[in-house]
Amino acid sequence: MKRLLIQNGLLVDTEWTRHADILVEDSKIVRIAASIDAEEVPQGTEIIHAEGLCVLPGIIDAHTHFHLVSRGTVTADSFEEGSRCAAYGGVTTVIDFADDDKKGDLASCAKERINAMQAKMAVDFSLHQGLYSYRDGLEEELSSLKKSGVKVIKMFTTYRNVGYLVEKREELKAVFSLCKKLDLLVSVHCEDDATIQKVDAEYAGPYTPPAHALLRPSEAEARGIETVGTIALELDMPLYVVHLSSKAGLQKVRELRAKGLRVIVETTPHYLFLNKGKLEGPDGALYIMTPPLRGAEDNEALQEAVLNGEIQIIATDHCSFTVEQKMAGSDCRTILPGIPGTEELLSLVYSFASNSGRIGVQQVVNLLSTAPAKAFGLYPRKGAIRVGSDADLVLFNPDFAWTISKETTHSASGYTPYEGMQVIGKPLMTYLRGRLVMGDGMYLGIEGNGLFIGQHDVGRGKTIMH
Repeated sequence: MKRLLIQNGLLVDTEWTRHADILVEDSKIVRIAASIDAEEVPQGTEIIHAEGLCVLPGIIDAHTHFHLVSRGTVTADSFEEGSRCAAYGGVTTVIDFADDDKKGDLASCAKERINAMQAKMAVDFSLHQGLYSYRDGLEEELSSLKKSGVKVIKMFTTYRNVGYLVEKREELKAVFSLCKKLDLLVSVHCEDDATIQKVDAEYAGPYTPPAHALLRPSEAEARGIETVGTIALELDMPLYVVHLSSKAGLQKVRELRAKGLRVIVETTPHYLFLNKGKLEGPDGALYIMTPPLRGAEDNEALQEAVLNGEIQIIATDHCSFTVEQKMAGSDCRTILPGIPGTEELLSLVYSFASNSGRIGVQQVVNLLSTAPAKAFGLYPRKGAIRVGSDADLVLFNPDFAWTISKETTHSASGYTPYEGMQVIGKPLMTYLRGRLVMGDGMYLGIEGNGLFIGQHDVGRGKTIMH
C-alpha cells in the first residue's frame, strides 16, 4: 500500500482553511489532523514537507478539447500533451467533449471518446456529450447515455453551417424537456446564429482577424442566452452557460435570473484578461476563438461578475492549434478557432484574486475545483480535501512570481496567448490520486493512468447556482 504524508501545509478547501497534516493511502485521503507525527505512520510512508505552501484540491478544468479533430486537421495538444499541460497547471481532472455523430446512439459516441481518452490520458477526465439534433428515439439514447456515466449535454445556438444547430424552437424545447425528465444538465454555447448570418450578409470586408469581433457581436451571445434561458424558465429547469464573453451576455443572464432562472455561468481567462486589441497585430490569428475577444469594458464587467459571485466557474475552453496551423489562413471565418490555456488557469485566476483584494484563495478553489465538481456530479470525490476524497492535491506556492511565456509553459501549440503576463502563484507539485504527476518542474504523468469519472447529481447545490 502506497502512503503519503504531507506535513505543515496550509490546507485550503472551499469550506475551511487551516494548517494541518494530511495522510494518503493508495488513492484516497484517509486522515486530516492538526499534526500527524511521522512516527504514527507505517514505515515506508513518503513524507512531504509543505511549509510555506498551500495544499489545494486538484484543479478541474471544466471545458477542454484535447485531440479534437476539426476542419480536416487535429488540435496540437493530444491527450498525452493535454495531460502534460494539465499537470503543470495543477489540473488533475478535465471535462472534455464528445461529438454527436447523429447516428442514433449517443452512448456509443461517448464510449468511443472515453476509450480513446482512457488509453492516453495521464490525468482523470469526464465528458460533456454533444447533441446536435432532435430525433426519434432520443429519450432512449439519453437514458443509455446517463447509464454510461455521462449526464451533461452540450448544445449550440450557432454553427448551422456544420450541423450543430437545432433550428426549430419546438425541437429545442423537446430536447430540454427530455433532459429535465432524465435529470441531465444542459450546457449551451450561446451565440444566435440568425444574428451572425445577418451581420455577415451585411458586411463588406475585409475578413482579417479584427473582423472576427465584428462578425460575431456580443448581441448574438445575449440573444442566444435569451433563447435557451427562456426555454429553461418555461420548463423550470437549470441551465449551464459556457464561456460567457460579454457584458451584454451577462446582462441577459441577470434579467433571466431576476425572472427565476437557475443558471450556472462559466467564463474563461481569455474573456477576463484579453481583449480584441490582440486581433490587431501581425499575430492576430493566434487570438481567434469563438466567441471572439471583446472590448475592455467586457473584461471589466466579467471581472466584476467573478468578484461578486455572478459567475460560478472559470474554465479554459483549451483548444490549441500550432502557430503554423493558426497562421495558415488569413480569413477570420476559416482561421482555426481556439487557444491553449489549461496550464495557465490557476496562476492567472489566483493572481487576479490576489490583486483584487476582494476574494481569496478559498474562492479561487471554489471557482476552479469545488464548483465544477458539484456542477458536473464529481463532488466530493473531486473538488474537496476531505477524508474519502481522491488524493488529488496541489502544492501551490502563493508567493512565486513568474512570467508566462512559451518558454515557461508546455503546450504543443508553441505559444501562449498570455505571453509576457506577470503572475503570482505557481503549482510546484501535482498529485493525482496520491501519485506525483508533476514535481519540481518535471512531468511524471503516465499515459493511460487517467480514469474516466462518472457523473452524478449534476447541476445541483445552492453554492454554485443563482
